[in-house]
Amino acid sequence: MVDVAGLSIPTAAGVFDALAAGPPEGRPVLLLHGFPQTSLAWQRQLTALAAEGYRAVAPNQRGYSPGARPPHPADYTIGALVDDVVSLTESLGWTTFDLVGHDWGGAVAWWTADAHPGRVRSLTVVSTPHPGALAVALRIDEDQRTRSHYMRDWRETPATEERLLADDTRLLRTLYANKVPRAAEDAYVRHLSRPGALTAALNWYRAGRPAHPIGTIDVPTLYVWSTQDTAFGPTAAQETGRWVTAPYRFETLPDTTHWIPEEAPDALNRLLLEHLNGEGG
Repeated sequence: MVDVAGLSIPTAAGVFDALAAGPPEGRPVLLLHGFPQTSLAWQRQLTALAAEGYRAVAPNQRGYSPGARPPHPADYTIGALVDDVVSLTESLGWTTFDLVGHDWGGAVAWWTADAHPGRVRSLTVVSTPHPGALAVALRIDEDQRTRSHYMRDWRETPATEERLLADDTRLLRTLYANKVPRAAEDAYVRHLSRPGALTAALNWYRAGRPAHPIGTIDVPTLYVWSTQDTAFGPTAAQETGRWVTAPYRFETLPDTTHWIPEEAPDALNRLLLEHLNGEGG
């Protein structure tokens, strides 16, 4: 039986809560969650990685950790989120690490690999296409523009928090589409219902555009997309390979929605471990 333990990680930006599993001396893997979730989304991946001897750590990211929850949207730029990854890994004593991200965590993972290729040993991104590929899709594909409309809505509507939490969190719960285990859904809703938590999470959308364009990725990369993802369509998914210059593997999970880590954990774990083991494991 693999134990998953809570962890507090101090950084200059504050103290991040995290879940960790695996031997402290194991090869380090950092897993970044998305919206509207927490590090709990990686429970099945943490145990699978630990069972193979990896040291896996999944932090509650900026705004999701009460000890690292600055008040303003400008505190949640992609540059600040990437800096958090560096600070977290430095606090953990990791000079290099494997990086895994889903949803917003996937976006942070892409940008981290772009900014710090010498530190990221391998990259695995789940659901989220490369930001450059998404930008191409938004220009040429009406389907992707329709899928992404919610981002503008959440960014520009001050009452988003009230709408998501109204009626005993009814709208917030619909986002999980009954594809996340009910116990995890309840945990996410409790977490995001606490004062300031949902606003901090939505500040990721409200922080504004990155200061500069992202480049191509020169890190061995696995990208896992699912055919029933409502946020990211096939145009951006298929375009992503054009933005990776290192060895690249693109895998599609049929009949699976956006919530891959929890909806299809066994399939994702198999692909993730194959990728990690192929990069020197």
